[in-house]
Amino acid sequence: MEENEKMNNREELFSRPVRAGKRTYFFDVKATRGDEKYITITESKRRFSNEQNRFFYEKHKIFLYKEDFEKFANALKETLHFIETGEYPEGYFDEPKEYEDHYGTDKDDVDDWFNEVK
Repeated sequence: MEENEKMNNREELFSRPVRAGKRTYFFDVKATRGDEKYITITESKRRFSNEQNRFFYEKHKIFLYKEDFEKFANALKETLHFIETGEYPEGYFDEPKEYEDHYGTDKDDVDDWFNEVK
């Protein structure tokens, strides 16, 4: 790919599809305008619409930013290790040191958000 073409297509730098039965997962590396790289993980499923009488693709995306790569990789490694061995990671049953909801936000952030909504 020529340098000019690469600059014009700056957003997508790399893509790796993984076919898994009726689903396809896409691991794409993209870049922001500031040239910060991030990953999108897309799950694509082929579906049939009875209303339109044709197939379409239902897609779900996860955006993973550089500052979260290590946490994501560690959680994935621990999860795969558990599946393979049945062993829980060290500290799994310990009380969390700080509150985080399922979306990874601190309790204070959630409380602030609720106060703003009121």
